[in-house]
Parts: sequence; C-alpha cells; structure tokens
Amino acid sequence: MALFTRLGQGRHSTYIILRVCAILALLWTVVFVISPSKIYWDPLSSWHYRWLDYTEYEGNAEDACNCSSLLQGDAHSLEQAKLLSISRDFRKKVLRSHDYYINATRDCRTFKSSRKYLMFPLSKEEEDFPLAYSIVVHHKIQNFEHLLRAIYAPQNIYCVHVDRNAEVSFLESVMSITFCFPNVFIASQTVDVVYAAWPRVQADINCMADLFNVSTTWKYFINLCGQDFPLKTNLEMVRSLKTLNGANSMETEKMGNGKIWRIKSAHRIVDGLLQATGETKEPPPFNLPILSGNAYILASRGYVQSVLKDERVQQLIAWAKDTYSPDEFLWATIQRMPNVPGSSPPDAKYDLSDMTSRARLVKWEWHEGPVYPVCSGYHVRSICVYGVGDLQWLLEQHHFFANKFDLEADPVAIHCLEWHLRHKALADIDLSL
Repeated sequence: MALFTRLGQGRHSTYIILRVCAILALLWTVVFVISPSKIYWDPLSSWHYRWLDYTEYEGNAEDACNCSSLLQGDAHSLEQAKLLSISRDFRKKVLRSHDYYINATRDCRTFKSSRKYLMFPLSKEEEDFPLAYSIVVHHKIQNFEHLLRAIYAPQNIYCVHVDRNAEVSFLESVMSITFCFPNVFIASQTVDVVYAAWPRVQADINCMADLFNVSTTWKYFINLCGQDFPLKTNLEMVRSLKTLNGANSMETEKMGNGKIWRIKSAHRIVDGLLQATGETKEPPPFNLPILSGNAYILASRGYVQSVLKDERVQQLIAWAKDTYSPDEFLWATIQRMPNVPGSSPPDAKYDLSDMTSRARLVKWEWHEGPVYPVCSGYHVRSICVYGVGDLQWLLEQHHFFANKFDLEADPVAIHCLEWHLRHKALADIDLSL
C-alpha cells in the first residue's frame, strides 16, 4: 500500500528533468531515425533508443509490410500482410510463450527498456488527469502484455484480474509483468469467471474496490479484457474525457423483447456453466427500469463510488446476481438511476447506443454490410476478431477501444496499431517546460 501512496509524490520535482530527457530522445530520433541524412548508424547498436520502432519483429515486420500503407487500406500491402501473418518463420519470431515473459521480467529494467514502455508522462495535461483501469484476463499472455504496453503511463493505475481457472503458467507470467511496475497490480480478490454469469461483473467490481481504495487521484475508470486494444492515445482519451465534464459514457438503451428473458428467469452456475433454474424472478428493486447496455464503460470516480457504496445500487446488485449476462444491463441501469454521479435521466431521449458511446467498438456479424464493413478477420460468437484489413475503418471511429484482437491470428494488425499510436503520442508530445 505504501508503494501506491508514493505514486503521487515527487513527480513535480522530477518533471522538468524527465521532459528534458523526452525532448533529447525525440530530437535524437528525428536526427538519426527519421532524417534522410546519409549519416551511418548501426541499427544493432541504436535500437535501444529508437522509440518509434518496436524490436520484437527484428525489423522484419515493418520491412515486409508498410504500416502507413496498411492503415490507408492499400490492397497490395494488405495482401502481403495476410501472407506474412501465416508465414511459419514470421510467426516463430513474433509469438511469445509464458516462459518468455517469466524469464524476460527477471530484469525489470531491461524488460521495460527493451519493450519500449513509456516511463514518464508525455505531458503535464496527462499527468494531472490520471486514469484507472480494470483488465480482466484468463489467457493469451502476449495479447495482455501488448495491451498493457499500449495503454501504460506512470500516472495511471492498473488492476489486473486473473481468472482463478487460468493456467498456473499464465498467472505466473502476469504476476511477473505486473511486478515490474509500481502502478500495476493483481486484484486482491479473484473469482472463477463464467460466461454470461455474475462472476464476470464481480471481477470488475473487485478491481473497482481496489482502485478506489489504493488511489484518490484518478479521474475516470475504464474496464478492459485481454483482447481489447486502444484506438486512441492516452492524451486523446484524457482530452475526450475532459469534455464529458464528469459525465459517464456507456451504452444504455431500452431492452429489446428478445432479451427480457435474461432478467425474468433465475439462473445458477452448475459445473462451470450458467443454467436456468426454471424459477421466475421478482421485479427489480424500486421498480427500476432495466436498461440494455455493454460490459465495458467509461465511468467517473463518483459513479464507481456509487457502485461500491450506494445502498440502492447494492440492492440492484443483489437482485442481478442470478440473471443471465448481468454485465450487459447492470452498468447501463445504474447509469440511468437518479443522483448517480455522471448519470443520465431515464427518459428514452437520453438513450445511447454502442456506436454513439465512446467506450468500446465491436463489429457484430449481423450488422456487417449495412452498418459497417465486413470483418477482414474471423468471428467468435458473432463478434469480429479484427484483421489488418479492418484498421483503416477502426481508426476513423471515435471509440477509445475496440474488441476483439488476437495476436496469434493476426500479429500485423496489433503491430501496426502500436506503431500508429506510438507515432501519434510522440507527435503530440508537449515540448514546453
């Protein structure tokens, strides 16, 4: 606990020094990496300092597929990238095991340096507006580590919930990574996450409680899963959240008739699966209108406090525990309750769809064509697992994050998103001292 208490201390005294270092490193990059100068520089001796490049592909990813062209939707580049993603030699170079991360993090300093984590705020504006993250994971360690690197900033705070059913080696690798960062930690209480059941919500609530108790400075809460990836830089998120003026942003709209059964019938977990009991549930407390929504939200600190402490919300939570997929209505319903900080009135004119909220972009199979382009990857439970061909469309959207990505299926898609976000973050760096 004392470790987290120190997070907010001493930053101002080191801020100028860190800014000078940032400027010098950026100038170095401009001179020796971006500049067309003929000055010879051995890339093998300089890669440690090249912030704009990622080294895990040993240069081959950017050489074989031009991210700039891919992000513009160039057909030839897209075809090359697809072929590269299935290449045995390429996949052998880019895919990492649990053991890789366990061994690589034995020296945290080298790990953070070689993996190009940004270990200081890129602007005073970001430093003064810290964010809190909940990340719920159970597999795909490389997806998790790439996600953490993409969203990491030292002023933010990160709670990682690892499913109790996860492989021991996965848990060990997550613990090894989090140990390297003072502001990243494993949730103090974990649960067995079951698809469409209450424990999925409980995992986020456990992280909410830890984040709320550990730090008093963060402004907004963002919850993620291991197959999410950002579409915005930290600075873009901060500036977007500031425009909300304390309001929350999440999907919340009238529940369709096709989903009413989820809250009318009682369910329980049997042998790791959610099953209907055949019993009819009582109406929700206070005759609350139950709204349809999404599991992922952008919520103010006041909203999180209501989730943890408001007696009305506690009664709603108790009622929701035996419903089907409570994560897809609980947050949305709380968002429309009177006197919840950042909430909206329950009137239908305040309904917000997943496309108009800012939290999460999901491409549903049944909406492809009329609503958005066809998925260039593949589908899991009717959700697009993005391929590199989806990147141009994704980056045109206003959402903070998109779901789903799978580095094992299309490593180039994540590589180019990382490349794009790092360039953008450094282009927006605050050079004033």
